[in-house]
Amino acid sequence: MKKSSKLLALILVLAMAMSLSLSLAGCSGSSNDKYVVGICQLAPHPALDAATQGFKDALTEKLGDKVEIKEQNAAGDTPTCATIIDGFVSDKVDLIMANATAPLQAAASATDTIPVLGTSITEYGVALGIDNFSGTVGTNVSGTSDLAPLDQQAEMIHEWYPDAKTVGLLYCSAEPNSQYQVDNVQAYLERMGYTCTQYPFSDTNDMAAVTQTAADNSDVIYVPTDNTAANNTGIIDNICRGVVPVFAGEEGICGGCGVATLSISYYDIGYKTGEMAADILTGKADVKTMAIEYAPQFVKKYNPVICEALGLTAPADYEAIVTE
Repeated sequence: MKKSSKLLALILVLAMAMSLSLSLAGCSGSSNDKYVVGICQLAPHPALDAATQGFKDALTEKLGDKVEIKEQNAAGDTPTCATIIDGFVSDKVDLIMANATAPLQAAASATDTIPVLGTSITEYGVALGIDNFSGTVGTNVSGTSDLAPLDQQAEMIHEWYPDAKTVGLLYCSAEPNSQYQVDNVQAYLERMGYTCTQYPFSDTNDMAAVTQTAADNSDVIYVPTDNTAANNTGIIDNICRGVVPVFAGEEGICGGCGVATLSISYYDIGYKTGEMAADILTGKADVKTMAIEYAPQFVKKYNPVICEALGLTAPADYEAIVTE
């Protein structure tokens, strides 16, 4: 009987020791945590691709194999963004990265608990319908912006074409951030003495017709950072090359159909978004208090192929865009 009692006591001691060991392991911090991050990118495009790559590189650098990334691309279809985001919410991912406005809007509508970080978003107040936006969303949403100074973009047009009279503003009416950009650029250009006309197209079905109208009635065309335009630069180029100069809000569009742009690095803003994600996942930061981050620098770039077609020589402080 005594032997049985001693054996039972020994078993209890071992059980308590094992329980304590497991408890301590569970309280040892995030060393055993595995984070799952869902990425929803609106469409395949060099700028958006670069932002996604920067995001993944930052996460991998900060968290290594402690993070699992689920990446999906909506192929330019807005309803597909909602489907992808809903899947992430059902899977209870730890964080969602929304690359472009449509994924951000879908994520903000789908969850108010899972942290959401946007990138390649021009203006969060416009995208999320926030009046008098202060720079911090204050909910489960934050991220980075791809907005280059719009006054400097207007000045860029004046630098190249000071004697032009009319500027056509070509953009997709379904993208609220595009409307925001053209409204502001128009205001700056009109102060410089240009006559501006907005040429909105609803989608790719009327894009060629609207572009042709803009080309027929404008000395210069401006295209903002616009996802539909970015995915269809060939349409703009076929109509405008050698006929009317196009200035773009970002390098990807300029590389496809533009003369020049004031460009940011999409890789850099994606990388910054990844750093923000790592801080949120590890408890170093609260998404509700994180201000929107902006690109630290802007670079003047020109498209040598388009400039040659128009007989233009770029100013010395512009860098050439390398196109394939």
